[in-house]
Amino acid sequence: MSDRSESAAPSGQEPELRDLFGALPDPQVQMPRPAEQPAVPGSRRAAREAAKVTSTPDAARTETPAAPSAEVHQGTDATLEALFRHEAEPPAVPKHKRRRGCLIALLIVFVLVGGAAAGGLWVWNTYGDKISETMGWGPSKDYEAGQATGTALVTINKGDGGQQVSEALYDAGVTKTSDVFYTMMVKENIVNTFYPGVYKLQQKMTAAAALKALNDPKNKMQNSAVIPEGYTVAQTVERIAKSVDVPLADLQAAVQNPADYGVTAPSLEGWLFPALYEFAPGATAKDIVATMVKRTRDSLAAASVPAGDEQRVLTIASIIQREARAEADFYKVSRVIQNRLDQGMKLQMDSTAQYGYGELHSGSASTSDAAQNDDNPWNTYVIDGLPKTPIANPGDKAIDAAMHPATGSWLYFVTVNLDTGETVFSATYEEHEAAVKQWQDWCKANPDSGC
Repeated sequence: MSDRSESAAPSGQEPELRDLFGALPDPQVQMPRPAEQPAVPGSRRAAREAAKVTSTPDAARTETPAAPSAEVHQGTDATLEALFRHEAEPPAVPKHKRRRGCLIALLIVFVLVGGAAAGGLWVWNTYGDKISETMGWGPSKDYEAGQATGTALVTINKGDGGQQVSEALYDAGVTKTSDVFYTMMVKENIVNTFYPGVYKLQQKMTAAAALKALNDPKNKMQNSAVIPEGYTVAQTVERIAKSVDVPLADLQAAVQNPADYGVTAPSLEGWLFPALYEFAPGATAKDIVATMVKRTRDSLAAASVPAGDEQRVLTIASIIQREARAEADFYKVSRVIQNRLDQGMKLQMDSTAQYGYGELHSGSASTSDAAQNDDNPWNTYVIDGLPKTPIANPGDKAIDAAMHPATGSWLYFVTVNLDTGETVFSATYEEHEAAVKQWQDWCKANPDSGC
């Protein structure tokens, strides 16, 4: 039994186990060996030396006599040594295999890069506008200072807030985009009261300059209103009441009797000329209506309309105003109307059917089946000749076109692009059908454009 006490064995063990632990040799501290001493059998050093001496298994056993246990350790260490040598010095790869591997790696890189590029292109094409807007890239939504020029008339109606004013400024050509003015107000937390009326501003103003101009009393035209072309009587009096201090009820009553203004017609439809008006202080509703009727007579005279023919010309002009998308086409539309009347054809104008049915301003260029087939004195799909009255208030250009139609044999026309106003005029029904197909195709491709 060694000097190790029995307490060294775990408590509770059997005597046989205590004898086993007691029989273990005492731990020895291994002292450093001088460099000239031979390598310990079974060590890595011994394995390396043995590998230098012989290259065959038999020679290795001859040159390195050792106990069986040492042979096991030596073989294990030699195997590990060989493994380390293999990792550090991989075998040479033939050149043609290296070239093929490089080519495959290059192809993989190209595929990855190409895929990333294609994916990036798709993301940019799909979300580029939103990314640019979020990151502040791309052209500015506001004009640069110092670009302001010319004159622009902006109408602010009663109850208009920042968003409505922002759109009105854009429509008048004052600001660069429809939302830049409102965005500025929100971003800078601007609270502003907008007073109804017509304001004289400039085109291409910055949003900040436009706000300053709207708050300058010198830019507000007193007792003024701007009436757009193509408005009906009902729309006109509503527009005036929003910007002029005259009650809507008074204006509606003032337009009831055309004879009060020397007009021989069932209504004043077509007789309230579209223009900018600045009425005298204290003007009554009848004063306002009389001013507008007089302005219509001035336009009729300028177009050399014979006395007694005013109502017919205004009726044709009102259809031209509603049907033609561009002023350049006014005179061609006038010719189509005249050619159809001369040949005894029904006019079949959508604007007349929409007016008679009450859907003239429904926001769609197409006429509903109900409107097209409704039997009323304005629907030129049903009646012969001109409608009972004008269907809107025409401007100078439309009145002149009614008097001076272009030369041509057209009997049909259709606007094939509602965004650009491109219109195709045709002399035969076959040509017209082809143009209608073109319009239908455009509408399919642009479902949100008002078809």
